[in-house]
Amino acid sequence: MSPVGTAVITTSGCKRHPMSATVVTLPPKSSSETTDFLRRMASMVSERNGEMLLRAAALIEALAQRTMSAERLFHEQQSESTRNVELREAAELASDAMVKQVEALRAQLAEVTAAAAAERATFDTERGRLLGLMQDAEGHIGKLTSELETLRASVDGLNETLVSVPVEVLKLARTQFDYLSSGFARRGDVIAQAMSEIGAFAIDQALANKKPAGKA
Repeated sequence: MSPVGTAVITTSGCKRHPMSATVVTLPPKSSSETTDFLRRMASMVSERNGEMLLRAAALIEALAQRTMSAERLFHEQQSESTRNVELREAAELASDAMVKQVEALRAQLAEVTAAAAAERATFDTERGRLLGLMQDAEGHIGKLTSELETLRASVDGLNETLVSVPVEVLKLARTQFDYLSSGFARRGDVIAQAMSEIGAFAIDQALANKKPAGKA
């Protein structure tokens, strides 16, 4: 507690004239010393002045208590304010760190999303290409199957008439099929090549199954 300045009030006058008061400032002292001094003065002066001095001592004590309470409250508020400032600074630092972390995560998410989109586009393109190849292969297989059935029917019909065909004619036809198969292979005509090879195979079977002349 800082020292509190005190004042001594002196009075003079008579019944016909108003009483005047002179304020004398005392050197700064502690509040307890001041109140003790006022109480001692109260016992030395008239009753009315003594009451005034006692009231002044009580007022000084009350003011001293209020001052102490105000100072204590001020220090508490100052400490609370300091703590709030520290908490706010810590919260701001944490918030800045979280903002940076969120921005980094967003950048990573954008990169991953872009990479996933690119991979998805590549996958869709490759999938479309493979589906197209599968469809082409299925169509080609269906066409080959149809051609094979036609060739098989032709071979069956040829086998039925091979009995009356001379061996020399069959050998000549076999040579022609080989020639045609080689020509189709050079041009890349797989279907015609397969038909020629099937025809040659049918002639080979006919020649192998044909009985020699003169035997039953």
